[in-house]
Amino acid sequence: MHDGFGVDYMFKLYSGKNVLITGHTGFKGSWLATWLSALGAKVAGIAMDPPSQPSFFEAAGLAGVVDDHRMDIRDRQELQEAMRDIQPDFVFHLAAQPLVRRAYQNPVETYETNIMGTIHLLEALRTMTKPCRAVLITSDKCYDNLEWVWGYRETDALGGPDPYSASKGAAEIAIRSYVKSYFNDDESQVRIGVARAGNVIGGGDWALDRIIPDCMRAWSRNEIVELRSPQAIRPWQHVLEPLSGYLLLGAQLDMRPELHGETFNFGPPTQQNHTVLELVQNMSRYWEQVQWRDISDEYNGPYESSLLMLNCDKALHQLQWQAALNFDQTVQFTTEWYRYYYQQECPSILDFTKSQIADYTAFARKKGLKWAQIS
Repeated sequence: MHDGFGVDYMFKLYSGKNVLITGHTGFKGSWLATWLSALGAKVAGIAMDPPSQPSFFEAAGLAGVVDDHRMDIRDRQELQEAMRDIQPDFVFHLAAQPLVRRAYQNPVETYETNIMGTIHLLEALRTMTKPCRAVLITSDKCYDNLEWVWGYRETDALGGPDPYSASKGAAEIAIRSYVKSYFNDDESQVRIGVARAGNVIGGGDWALDRIIPDCMRAWSRNEIVELRSPQAIRPWQHVLEPLSGYLLLGAQLDMRPELHGETFNFGPPTQQNHTVLELVQNMSRYWEQVQWRDISDEYNGPYESSLLMLNCDKALHQLQWQAALNFDQTVQFTTEWYRYYYQQECPSILDFTKSQIADYTAFARKKGLKWAQIS
């Protein structure tokens, strides 16, 4: 670990830099745009319109914070022209079709967006004539999930039985090919890192067919949420956890060329793996409107994995990254954000979001995590 690689270093590194986020109107992209703007970066975004109503992007007024470019990453020419105009120092690629059930319904759209969209971004990176560090985010579902009880390592087999998982595994193969074929000599201006995370929760996610948005929509109307797979186990983590990893990876790519082409898992410790039912029960501690019903005996939908865990030892040993929040803190951060939004307890959801980012880094620093120490 290089000296000075804490929050203070990240602030100095990203401040004043041109940072491009693809998928900035989505859930994770909006959180990342908020954090980067707080770090002093000049944030530009490439994305389609917000994927849900309501949306974090609109609720937080991020159109006034980000240089907002609306386009489809499946349009290769338009993407290259935007990259030429923005001239980013850093790129964080999050644009994707992120929903498993939607992928079953629209497999072609999913493959086009997740595979060809990534390839179009890689082609745009090939046009860069200045140093650029790119963090390409895929998913924990890129692994060929055998539902074993130990975490997947970065060297495990890629694949997946469903269209979404297969699209993410294929995108990883394409990235690896481009790194070896086009970004592998001393003349290349681009360094690439790949990040894998999954089952991210936090305020501002209103996507369909996700447990937290389903709960919050129902509870905001005093309705009972229906649990399709209450015993499914997931490595729940707050959205700020992987984002801290992405920011750290981007910063370290800038100083450590040996990280070029490397992949990293960003997830919670294994003891933070909990069932969907445990998640919902825990949320009831922070919002009195919580109600649910188990419909697992009635549900006859498409296949969804019941167990998927990540091993994050590589991020710990090579980046000295660790998650900061325990399960209770993760649930509290998430539930309180929605409660503030729906009950209008905070005049500015953007300010409340920034306060959660500040609280998160303070928790990490107090816990003694090396990536979060002021240098």
